[in-house]
Order: sequence, then C-alpha cells, then structure tokens
Amino acid sequence: MGSRDLRRVYQLEADTWRVVREIEPPGIPWAAVSTGRELRFTIGIGGDDDRYIYRYTEGGDFEALFACPDFTGSYLSYDGEDLYLSQWYKGRILKLNANGEILRTITIDGEISGHAFVEGTIHVLRGTEQNGENWSIARLDPRQERPVAKNLATIPFACRSLAFDGQQFWSNHRAGNETISFVLPLSQAAST
Repeated sequence: MGSRDLRRVYQLEADTWRVVREIEPPGIPWAAVSTGRELRFTIGIGGDDDRYIYRYTEGGDFEALFACPDFTGSYLSYDGEDLYLSQWYKGRILKLNANGEILRTITIDGEISGHAFVEGTIHVLRGTEQNGENWSIARLDPRQERPVAKNLATIPFACRSLAFDGQQFWSNHRAGNETISFVLPLSQAAST
C-alpha cells in the first residue's frame, strides 16, 4: 500500500493489515502492480512530478525502467505479459512493452481513477473528478479490435485505484481515509 503524501510504500500482513515493512521509494508512489516475482511502480519525480516506471525487486531495490509517455501516467495493471498504464485526464490506457514503447492505445470515455485485469478483461473506474466526483466501474475486452467500456455499476464515493483479489474489488476512498472492498451486483458478476 502506498502513501503519496508520506512518500512511502508499506508491506502489509495480508490477514491483519499490520505493517511489516516501510519502504522509501525514489519519489511519489502513484501506483503498483505485481508482475509475478517483482512489482512495477509509477513514481513521480521532481518538482513537476514527472512520472516514471520503476521495478521493485525481491531484494528491495528500486530500478528506473523508463519514462511514462508525456511524463504522465498513474494506475497500472498487468495481463501476464504486458504492462498497462492509464493516463487519468487523457482518458486512455496504454499497453506498454518492457521498454515502455506504446503497443496500443485504448480510449476510455471519461477520466480514469484505476483499472485492473479480471479474467482477461479490464475493469476500469471512470468518470470525472470535477463537479462532485461522479464515478462508475466499467468493463472492456482488450482482445477486441475496438474495445468499448460498458458501465456495470455506479461507485458512490470518490474512488482512487482499483485492485481485484479473485473475489472482491478494492479501492481507496481518499477523502474518507479508508480502503473499501466491494463485489459487483450478481447479474454483472456472473458475466465476468
């Protein structure tokens, strides 16, 4: 779990959420995703908060991999082969190879406050930060030539980040200072 304000990443004990390790990244941690034995982070560097992708290894080292396109990007997901980076205000998710080259651009209607892979599909938090934080969770199939995100449910809080643990989704309600888990309505969950 990361704290942008404290510029720290915390390793938690899964059952109790007890902090077992505090890690100081090389900048502001915006997002992380597991790629198996390592983690990839979006890290903001410098006064302009330029965004870079870093590798974090089992040995506890951060290694800069590449700059995010246009030095912007926030949330990450991983399909087992490639990294996906969302650019919040640009309303797009970029599929990147190991060198940071853009393999594909997926346009999303709205701003993006998180995304996660679930059984080959991407679930994305989309909406707007402006005018009262209006968000929904949508699903798209990146295997389609022109994927279209379809809303599944409204998110009744100002959501930031999205993870899926195999049963539940997890997001952060930053203004409420809480982490929230949820499941989709049965009709939506059956089709995931």
